[in-house]
Amino acid sequence: MASLPGDSAATRRPARRGDQVVAIAEALRADIIGGVLPADSPLRQEVLAGRFGVSRMPVREALGRLDQEGFVILSPNRGARVAPVSADDLREIYEMRVAAETLALRLALPELSNAQIERAAEIQTLMETAPIAAFGQLNTEFHKTLYGPCGRRRLLAHIDSLSLANDRYLRIAVASLDYADTSHEEHRALLRACRRRDEKKAVKRLTRHIEDAGEALAKLLESSVLAKP
Repeated sequence: MASLPGDSAATRRPARRGDQVVAIAEALRADIIGGVLPADSPLRQEVLAGRFGVSRMPVREALGRLDQEGFVILSPNRGARVAPVSADDLREIYEMRVAAETLALRLALPELSNAQIERAAEIQTLMETAPIAAFGQLNTEFHKTLYGPCGRRRLLAHIDSLSLANDRYLRIAVASLDYADTSHEEHRALLRACRRRDEKKAVKRLTRHIEDAGEALAKLLESSVLAKP
């Protein structure tokens, strides 16, 4: 299908409705995580249908998917809007992350090769000089490289879902808490524990890495003193 001038893969109309739903959800999710669509922004179906060149049906389904993921709130009276960030939401995310990611790390560590650890180290090096906009994706890749050998497809998919939810908060943490340097140091410590195949220390490092940043940002959210992501 020929593209229109100025269009992109995220805004072209896919051939099937299922593809349309995925493309619309991905584009809106990226806009929410990146702050293009701020909290409480209205998401009008007719406007979105025009943006993506589709009927309202796939837009409605995409919004429903994002509602289940926690990015959107659907209300009978107000329609759809971007979900606000909140300390309670963040705590739910990081509590679930600790449970899922420490399990994945425990299962992965006996199978983790030196090459995979060095790949994670290469990603970490890239992260230390990357712009803030790239921090979330590189952070996800770093962790996925360490968890991949766990061999639990459903667990990894669950972690992916939590990572998407966490990305929105991660951008705020990097901008508001001067978090990047702390994260880099904690990643390096986690890599050292993985190289030694020290499960106890690796799990302890990972747990603190997730919990400390999560709680610091939760307190910042409660104080309502935030820098824009």
